Amino acid sequence: MILLKDILYKVTLEKVVGNTSVAITNIEFDSRKVELNDVFVAIKGTLSDGHDFIKMASEKGAIAIVCEILPEMIINGITYVQVKDSQQALAFMAANFYENPSENLKLVGVTGTNGKTTISTLLYQLFKKAGFETGLLSTVKIKVGDTTYPATHTTPDSLTINKYLREMVDAGVEYCFMEVSSHGIHQKRTKALHFEGGIFTNLSHDHLDYHKDFKEYRDVKKSFFDALPKSAFALTNVDDKNGPVMLQNTVAKKYTYALKSMADYKAQILENQFTGLLLKINTHELWVKLIGNFNAYNLLAIYGASDLLGLETMEALQLISTLESVDGRFQYAVSSKNITAIVDYAHTPDALKNVLETINSIRTGNEELITVVGCGGNRDAEKRPKMGNIAATLSTKVIFTSDNPRNEDPELIIDAIEKGVSPAHYKKTLSITDRKQAIKTACQMANEGDIVLIAGKGHETYQEIKGERFDFDDFKIVNQMLTDLHK
Repeated sequence: MILLKDILYKVTLEKVVGNTSVAITNIEFDSRKVELNDVFVAIKGTLSDGHDFIKMASEKGAIAIVCEILPEMIINGITYVQVKDSQQALAFMAANFYENPSENLKLVGVTGTNGKTTISTLLYQLFKKAGFETGLLSTVKIKVGDTTYPATHTTPDSLTINKYLREMVDAGVEYCFMEVSSHGIHQKRTKALHFEGGIFTNLSHDHLDYHKDFKEYRDVKKSFFDALPKSAFALTNVDDKNGPVMLQNTVAKKYTYALKSMADYKAQILENQFTGLLLKINTHELWVKLIGNFNAYNLLAIYGASDLLGLETMEALQLISTLESVDGRFQYAVSSKNITAIVDYAHTPDALKNVLETINSIRTGNEELITVVGCGGNRDAEKRPKMGNIAATLSTKVIFTSDNPRNEDPELIIDAIEKGVSPAHYKKTLSITDRKQAIKTACQMANEGDIVLIAGKGHETYQEIKGERFDFDDFKIVNQMLTDLHK
């Protein structure tokens, strides 16, 4: 039996009306899911305010209400707990409800604009290969040992996080690697978690539809490191100008990685090919299956984290050399006509620039680089012309198309992307609103030896249009098109 007062441990209380010694069944922040004897936590969201649904939760049998503003009508038999911050309260309540599972495993958070999924997923693979029971909380999937669950958010809500962490602890998991998004930090979803370490990848233009400006976006990321305990490590990319900022106020043990700067973990790219990279990490040379400068940074972060978590150096390097690319992250295939198709999640200006520069550093210059790219609807609109400029500047030919238009007009999104194209590059661009047709056209344009990049959606297996999700897998579609068109 769980009592309300037990799950309120560490929650800052403003006022309590009623009895906190009542037994509770579950915690919910969605009034539609409330059942008899549940606690309903009223949260002010971006689209709706949970305080508007307190009456509904009460009618559905909630035995307690946690809220920032007490309702005018107090119902006898229901306990009302007023708190300063409902999101933070939910984080502590969720951790307490599931018996603080993060304290019983080594949880490492990965944050930054690009690279979170690759680093967290490959760390999961690495420690799994090293023989440890391992867990993963990522954009693509959630893994508890060998069991896989679908992921719905980069950083799930506090209840979902603690539910899976509890499952991991019960399954004997020792290490868990977790993507930590700026949304998740800002909404206090990670507040009550105990981290063994934090990794910073890089920071570039993204999510400014949510955050007021770049400074707020950066400072939210920084607050994750500010909150790390003394026992944790903070590992940051010092080649990124925001890397040192992350370490300014942390009490965690500070470590750095870099390709260009002096750092604790330093790498040099000796060879860069479509088949992989030859790297020198500190004093050791190794061949890896991943491609490009951005993956050199990712692998360096992985090596640093594995060292800080106690993995033996030679074992870590040997296992890193066996790691495979993550779905939708520079995932490529070569057709029978020697046309290379690359699918990548690059949906920010910096990520797109990294992928295109990587391809250009490998290609001989005799082949065409045909890029298919769009931007998501109802998201940061400022990046659209920047994406257009980067794609047109660094590709031989570009097709602008739909990404996930959501509730926006896809043609207006494409117009915004095109505004970034300089007159010198107009002739190499084309706009095709239908994404499947755009991919087909790119494949039709490609000749032997050419490269087709499909950017923006990566691992996603759907396209979101006007509130509906339709089956759509870039990698499957481009491979089918190349097979059909170049038999």
